[in-house]
Amino acid sequence: MDSLTRVPGLLYGGDWNPEQWPEEVWAEDVKLMTEAGVNLVTVGVFAWARLQPDADSWDFGWLDRLLALCHAHGIAVDLATATASPPAWLVRAHPQVLPRTADGVRLEFGSRQHYCPSSPAYRAAAVRLTRALAERYRDHPALALWHVHNEYGDHVAECFCARSAADFRRWLRERYDGSVAELNRCWGTACWSQQYRGFEEIEPPRTAPGPANPTQLLDWRRFCSDALLALYRAERAVLDGVSPGVPVTTNFMSMAKSLDYWEWSRHQDLVSDDAYPDPADPHAHVHAALGYDLMRSLGGGRPWLLMEQAPSAVSWRPVNLPKRPGLYRLWSLQALARGADGVLHFQWRAAVAGAEKFHSAMLPHRGTAARGWRQTLRLGAELRRLGEIAGSRLHGQAAVLLDWESWWALELDDHPSARMRWPELLRPWYSALHERGITVDFVPPTGDLDRYPLVLAPNLYLVEPATADRLAAFVRAGGQLVCGPFSGIVDRHDHIHPGGPPGPLRPLLGLVVDEPWPIPDGTATVVRLREAPGPQELRAVSWSEWLELEGAEALAHYDSGELAGRPAVTRHRHGAGSAWYLGCHLGADVGRVLDPALAAAGVVPQLPGLPAGVEATCRLAADGTGYLFLLNHGSAECRLPPVAGTDLLTGAELGAGFTLAPLGAVVARLSPATTLPTTDEEHV
Repeated sequence: MDSLTRVPGLLYGGDWNPEQWPEEVWAEDVKLMTEAGVNLVTVGVFAWARLQPDADSWDFGWLDRLLALCHAHGIAVDLATATASPPAWLVRAHPQVLPRTADGVRLEFGSRQHYCPSSPAYRAAAVRLTRALAERYRDHPALALWHVHNEYGDHVAECFCARSAADFRRWLRERYDGSVAELNRCWGTACWSQQYRGFEEIEPPRTAPGPANPTQLLDWRRFCSDALLALYRAERAVLDGVSPGVPVTTNFMSMAKSLDYWEWSRHQDLVSDDAYPDPADPHAHVHAALGYDLMRSLGGGRPWLLMEQAPSAVSWRPVNLPKRPGLYRLWSLQALARGADGVLHFQWRAAVAGAEKFHSAMLPHRGTAARGWRQTLRLGAELRRLGEIAGSRLHGQAAVLLDWESWWALELDDHPSARMRWPELLRPWYSALHERGITVDFVPPTGDLDRYPLVLAPNLYLVEPATADRLAAFVRAGGQLVCGPFSGIVDRHDHIHPGGPPGPLRPLLGLVVDEPWPIPDGTATVVRLREAPGPQELRAVSWSEWLELEGAEALAHYDSGELAGRPAVTRHRHGAGSAWYLGCHLGADVGRVLDPALAAAGVVPQLPGLPAGVEATCRLAADGTGYLFLLNHGSAECRLPPVAGTDLLTGAELGAGFTLAPLGAVVARLSPATTLPTTDEEHV
């Protein structure tokens, strides 16, 4: 059985910032934590100035007392390295630590993450602090997890200073084996007289009179992700050397664009995430499920940790809605339903000062009289009742291809349409699957596809021949591939593939794109399905393409506009499987096209026939025990079919059928003979 830390059961707690409070408050805090069932707190995230008052002084006494207090009350500690916010003395002694924007503006002290990722002074100070913490607390009985930094790339994902420029040139020399001629070829510098005679002539893509070189921008994105990863790995190396055996993580930010989380996840002992769905968004639970499926996938299917969520309102949106009664509990259970083994929060006690004083907390400003405190108590009690699910896993029934480099390249400037953005292309596909009760895993282009009957690629703007070969082998072996528009356009250097799109995917898809045909804002093109039960008209928005078929069959045609009568959706039989292509962006209508692909792949909901708004997933333990989550995101009570199992939340037997209230939930331990529909023998 997998375990995130040495703490048994599910993890529950959050960020505790005791440096913001008098020590007499600490005793009350741990007493209330014990009452709430808190078993893990994150400590020290922004405590650098308290831990190291100046370059030559250390103050660990308060942290010694704090960790001893936690241990005495049975509360484990996720100890942060505190390197996310350099103290004033460091940036005044080394002003080059402060980052610069593409316009040359220096970002000042007074917020957080005010550092240049390439700054030697920052890295040396961060590594020194990490070593001091590791050497002091490596054997502390309260220590359960190391928390490096905090939300890399949140406020500062890049820096354009002279030091960053030098680091970028070093990175380029390594990438291009010291050959500026090769760099000139890959960057296409013959365009606009951009040739370089040597690496010393290259600068970061600072603000320029017109569009920057797109391959330079793509390499810059790669470099910036690597530069931050190098900082993390420098701290991680210290922890591995001084404190081996204690797991190490850093908190991701759901689907963040700036960092290649596939590469980052290779260096995590466990994947952790900060997620803040918006209570004002009626689709927030779908977006959250997407992020949670990604976190599970980044860890190779292992349980992950929800490191931060808000008990109620956040403080950083233009309008910050609280979570209505029941929503906090439901969304917390949703993280568990999607494979998490812990639910932590920002933060434990509501702050009275600073930028986050209006951010909700497990212990609100009103204290134990607050509605929020009752929620904290209830969730803690329920997580204790659900402890046996820890270590169980959730498996996707289909795969979604996600490539950060393709995302970066897709959203460069000077494309046929600026409306083609990866999140906007992905979300309708994911929403359609979520609505149909299909759980997905995310997979990188280099990932193993063999265990999936269906692979979805909402967009693969950047495709290498090796990826195309891997997809072709998948389809030949009987798999179903559905590929979205504007795919197969460029190679790793952002060069258009010979012959145009879909490049190396052309033989697999059985078509060629003659010309992209963006759809103007505020308009739509009618797409008519050739054969389909129910309504046959769909609406394409933002994007369409002039397709010429080379063996593929048309499943839908454009029924309006300049492309009327031309193919819009195709299928190409390739070996034992089929490759489907959508030459347009169908938005919310995409599910009507995915349905026949799901049927061809034999992918069905784990629990068919559920009312709209009810989410169902099933986690499986190593001994074969199944845990069925049923979550009602709707506004109406609904009747659910019988389930042979016991609701761990209430102890009720569910065999006779039952009702689920709005925002209600059931977590059923399934009876041994219970089977759910699946497309993977490993899941049975």
